[in-house]
Amino acid sequence: MTKDDRLLRIGVLGCGPISQFAHFDATRKARNVDLYAICDLAPDLADRMAAVHRPKKVYYDFDAMLADPQVDAIIVAIADQFHVAACRKAIAAGKHVLVEKPLGTSIEECEALRVEVHASKLVLQVGNNRRFDPGVAFAARFIREEMGGVMAVKAWYCDSTHRYAMTDNLQPIPILSENARKPAGNPKADRQRYFVLGHGSHLVDTARFLGGAIESIHARHLEKFGAHTWFVEVGFANGALGHLDLTIPIRGDFQEGFQVYGEHGSATGKVFLPWFHKSSEVECFSERDRTFRRPLGEDSYSYKRQIEGFAATILDGAPMTGATVDDGTAAMRAMVAIARSAENGKALRLDEMTGGV
Repeated sequence: MTKDDRLLRIGVLGCGPISQFAHFDATRKARNVDLYAICDLAPDLADRMAAVHRPKKVYYDFDAMLADPQVDAIIVAIADQFHVAACRKAIAAGKHVLVEKPLGTSIEECEALRVEVHASKLVLQVGNNRRFDPGVAFAARFIREEMGGVMAVKAWYCDSTHRYAMTDNLQPIPILSENARKPAGNPKADRQRYFVLGHGSHLVDTARFLGGAIESIHARHLEKFGAHTWFVEVGFANGALGHLDLTIPIRGDFQEGFQVYGEHGSATGKVFLPWFHKSSEVECFSERDRTFRRPLGEDSYSYKRQIEGFAATILDGAPMTGATVDDGTAAMRAMVAIARSAENGKALRLDEMTGGV
C-alpha cells in the first residue's frame, strides 16, 4: 500500500472489538494516516494488539497518550457511556477527534461537548460510516445537486436473527481482557435503549444525511415475538415527510435501505453490512434526462474511507464529509424523541427534548 507523504498521526483509544474489527486495520490501510499509538487501560490487551498492528507507541493511560506531542488526532473507540468524557479530554489537549457513534448518551452532555468543539476550532467527526459508503454518498450528492426539493424520505434498518452468523465469519475472533474497563451495570440489558442508541443512530443519521434536518418525531413501539419494532413518522425542516422503520431482529436477511422522492427525481438504495466492504446498490432517476444512474463502488471500505476523509479535512482543509458534532448532537435529540414519543404516544419537537434515551 502506498502512503501519502503527509500523514495524520492517529492514537486509538480502546483496543476492544470495534477497534479490532475496523479501526486498526482501516487506519493501517488508509493512505493519509499513520497508526502512531494505541491505548487501553488493560495492559494485556494493549500489548497483544500492539504485537499485531505495530504502532510506534503503546499507552496504558489516556492522559499519557494525550500528552504525546506527536499524536495529532484520537479515535475514540470505547463504550458509548465514556465517549463524551474522552472527547472533551482530547479537545482540551488540542487533539482532533473521530468518535464512534453515537456521540453520547444524553443531549446535555453532547451539547456541552458541542460548545467546546466549536470554541476549539478542532475537527470532531462522528463515526457514522454509512456516509462513506460510495452508493450512499452518490445518492446524497444526487439529492443535493439534481433532485431539487425533497418530498418524502423512507429509511429502514432491520437487523436479522442470522446477522451474527454472517458477521462472525467476516470479522476476526475478538480478543478480550478481564481488565477491560466497562460501564456500570449492563447497558445491553435494556434492549430498547441499546437498540435505539446502537442501531437507531445509523438509521437517524442516514435519514438526516439524505433528507436534511429533522424537526419533529412521532413514534410507535411494539415488542412481540422477542423482537422490537419502531415505526417513526418524521417531519423534516424542509417540509418533507418521512418514515423510519427500526426492527430488531427480523426473521430473514439483514435489511437496510432508503427511498427518497423529490421534485426532479428519486433515489433508492439497498445497504449492506459494512463488513462485506460492498457498496450499497443505489439507483437514482433524473426526470431531466429520463435516465437511471448507478455508481460503481470500487472502494467500499467505509471505515477506511471515513478515516481518510477525516484526515483530509485536517491536513488539506478539505470539506468535512463526515458527521459533525452538530450532526451527532442533532441525532441524539432525534433518538431521545423516538424513545419519549414511543412512551407517551405524542408527536414531539426535537428542540424541546432533554435527557437521554
